[in-house]
Amino acid sequence: MSDTVRLAIVGCGGIAKAHLNGYKALRQKGYDRFVISAVCDPVHARGDEFAKLISEFQTDTPKVFTSVDALLKARVCSAADICTPHYDHHQSAVPCLDAGVDVMVEKPIGITVRASRKIIEAGEKRGCIVATAENVRRYIGERAMRWAVVEQKMIGELRMFFVQGTAWSPPDLSREATQWRVDRLYSGGGPVMDSGAHYMDTVRHFFGDVDTLFAHARTFEKLEFAHPTRGQVAATVEDSWMATFKFKSGLIGVWSFSRSAPGTPFKHALYYGSEGSMEDKDLFHHFCWTDGELTFKDGKKKSLKDIEVAYLLTLSEEQRQQLFPFGLTDGFSIECWDFVEACAHRRRPEVDGWDGLKAKAMSEAIYE
Repeated sequence: MSDTVRLAIVGCGGIAKAHLNGYKALRQKGYDRFVISAVCDPVHARGDEFAKLISEFQTDTPKVFTSVDALLKARVCSAADICTPHYDHHQSAVPCLDAGVDVMVEKPIGITVRASRKIIEAGEKRGCIVATAENVRRYIGERAMRWAVVEQKMIGELRMFFVQGTAWSPPDLSREATQWRVDRLYSGGGPVMDSGAHYMDTVRHFFGDVDTLFAHARTFEKLEFAHPTRGQVAATVEDSWMATFKFKSGLIGVWSFSRSAPGTPFKHALYYGSEGSMEDKDLFHHFCWTDGELTFKDGKKKSLKDIEVAYLLTLSEEQRQQLFPFGLTDGFSIECWDFVEACAHRRRPEVDGWDGLKAKAMSEAIYE
């Protein structure tokens, strides 16, 4: 196809495997608007492993590179899916954009607001696509619940929310993927910035922009890990926080969590309107892998599954294809499809760089 998007996957770690599975699912559905022409990782063996996995579902075996500079010099890609650790997002994305290569960047789009702006500005300068890889809002559960609560106002006018949890769950510092996440220079922050980026996108998706935010963040447990080249490294990210939000709509809410709370754990995610409440069981990834529900004034309930069925009945075939292409309901598959389509048709992606920046800025405000 003349409009085939030639993709490079930059970073071949854990989250890249989720993206890879998304592209594989698309190819298995017969979607051939893309080819993965290259993979890039500083560890050549990881790149080789990815190339072999990709060759199982497409004809061409991707070329393997160990640097973005070498990748761009080879001119083998028109778009790049950036799946590196947070500190590298702008370091990989900006050179790609400067070379005219469209990018989708894993959340949080940049390690800081400034780094995020650099990515967006580089894209605007070259007229390139800049997408944020946000999968949570694309699951059928979140789309359906937003329809029920925001569009249909099933629980009336929204008033307040309480999303709170505590646990004793120290991070496993023996894992490489955890080590960089507890070092602020590499991650930009702890759970507020990591999984919290998903939650910030969700509340923006549901409730719009925030007017004011007040927060405290703490690091109660003093942890460190042994690094092969840096020696003993101290964890420098938060393990606990309490934040209050006031949205421009007037909605108020509390979001708090601690993984350093020994003893009795608790967890709830409750949103209240004038006619009832919305509940989920996950503090960061709403309505993806847990069963949410609505409870009304009279005590009657409506399950997430029932809401999903009702929501799907409202969609035309064209809308279903746009929101759930080829019947796929996995958020990673859908975000990958949306990126390829945006590149092929030169249209705005569903979650662009500015959306990623606004969610990221909400997380960062908790530290200020």
